[in-house]
Amino acid sequence: MEARPVPVAHARTAIICGTVAFGMLGLAFASVPLYDLFCRVTGFGGTPMVGTGPAARVLDQTVTVRFDANVAPGLGLRFTPEVPAVKVRIGETHEVRYTIRNEGTREVTAVATFNVTPERSGPYFTKLECFCFTDRTIKPGETQEAQVVFYVDPAIADDRDTKDINTITLSYTFFPSKPKPVAAVAGSEPKL
Repeated sequence: MEARPVPVAHARTAIICGTVAFGMLGLAFASVPLYDLFCRVTGFGGTPMVGTGPAARVLDQTVTVRFDANVAPGLGLRFTPEVPAVKVRIGETHEVRYTIRNEGTREVTAVATFNVTPERSGPYFTKLECFCFTDRTIKPGETQEAQVVFYVDPAIADDRDTKDINTITLSYTFFPSKPKPVAAVAGSEPKL
């Protein structure tokens, strides 16, 4: 029996299906970083914006910014803001410090994530300096300070969906850092 050649249309369909499958796999791996980038650019999901300088104008209108500090269970850290809330003029740059203390008996490496509520205020809450997304290693009994420098963008008062917001909550949560992969160093392979 003689083998028949595969029709060109069938081969083309197989290549297209394979390409789509690999593309979907690639998108699955890229979805978390792409979603994170989307949130940072748009403020979606209460993600504060990152600014490079102070606001262009400061309004007489004020907003209360509350500070919420949380720690994942079992981490052994005490994490507190210096004040529970501040009343700031919209557009005014403000700094708040936090204290992080390791009350456990082992060294802890942790990272803080954040969000703001109400979520619709996210695009207008602008951080100039933040301790978030940076691994911190804290020894038993050690206390560290961290700070956030921020302002509420004056455009919040011009947006009909946000101009009624008078309280914003900035919430941080410390989680254990994920272990970093150890790079193999030439010559450090175990000898058998």
